[in-house]
Amino acid sequence: MNETKRLLEEVGAILTGHFQLTSGRHSDTYIQCARVLENPLTTEKLVSKWVDMLQDLPCDLVIGPAVGGIILSYELGKQLGKKAIFAERQEGQLTLRRSFEIEPHHRVVVVEDVVTTGGSVLETIDLVEKNGGEVIAVCSLVDRGSDFEPGIPYYPLLKVQVDSYSPENCVLCKEGKPIDVPGSRKLK
Repeated sequence: MNETKRLLEEVGAILTGHFQLTSGRHSDTYIQCARVLENPLTTEKLVSKWVDMLQDLPCDLVIGPAVGGIILSYELGKQLGKKAIFAERQEGQLTLRRSFEIEPHHRVVVVEDVVTTGGSVLETIDLVEKNGGEVIAVCSLVDRGSDFEPGIPYYPLLKVQVDSYSPENCVLCKEGKPIDVPGSRKLK
């Protein structure tokens, strides 16, 4: 069994039920990476796998979208000996706040906890490029079986195939199962 999956199961991060994902899609499975990230030693162990994968890529900066990428960007930056920042939403758009900067030509690694559609990662890539940086890699703890292909090296630690549905085609909604919205970004 994949060590990442084993760790997620050990901490109770793989939930079943009826969930609305950050992407707006619905699923019977939710991966609550915060259960992993609440343990600094587990986080350090998982992030060290990315350090091994990234060893030949020159990196100047690590960035993650809030909330899922904050702890991961910090830990990866620490292990690489590089500055780590995060992007956060302001009026619905990912932006740099808190005097964070990306210098022109900075080589940047983007990190995220879970990728479903890749929306937050693609927004972060766009933010880096608009500020003159170059994204050299994307890392995620979990790829939920997306068709996400950022066009740059992508390093998910665990790939899982989980069904998801548009709200209008959700079999769980049709069965009348109550929905939970566990993510950090509440959708309208």
